[in-house]
Formats: sequence, structure tokens, C-alpha cells
Amino acid sequence: MSLDKDTVARIARLARLKVPDEELAPLAGELSGIFAWIEQLNEVDTKNVEPMSSVSDVTLPMRADKVTDGGVAAKVLANAPGGAVYIDPSDRNAGGFFTVPKVVE
Repeated sequence: MSLDKDTVARIARLARLKVPDEELAPLAGELSGIFAWIEQLNEVDTKNVEPMSSVSDVTLPMRADKVTDGGVAAKVLANAPGGAVYIDPSDRNAGGFFTVPKVVE
């Protein structure tokens, strides 16, 4: 597939890219080369090739899917900068959130 300057300009406009006119011809050549490579890949016979998700045959370890709340808020806060304030989760009005100083006005 060969692309001309007008097609490349249209593709650039659709992709919202500003491409100067003097770069359209070289870009058309590069894109045409990429399409030629893709066409070459399409010629490869893959009828008897099994689909794979990885190049190595690895089975990932499974773990139990259980919901936890962490329960380590105080430990997490110990690593926070001095400006963070931990609100006790037993305070029903606060809800157990972290607060930080406002940075956006």
C-alpha cells in the first residue's frame, strides 16, 4: 500500500497532529514502508499456530480472592509526611480517611 501526501495530511488531521508540508512526503514514505511490512507479515501461514499470551509457557500462581480492608492504617500513616492527619475509623462521622493540606486553590 502506497500513501501520498494528501492521505498523510488527512491522517495527521484526523489524529490531530500538526505536520508541516515539507515533512509530509518523507512521512508518506515511512508509513508506506510500515504498511508494506504489515502486508509481508500477512503472507505468513499461521493456520496451525496456537494462540499464545506469552512467549514462555508460564502458569501464574493463584491466590485466594478475599476482600480485606487492610487494617493497617496506623502503620501506613507512620510513613506519611508530617502534614498528613489520620482520622480514627471508630469516629463514625469521619469515616477513617486520611486528610492532607489543600494544594490546589
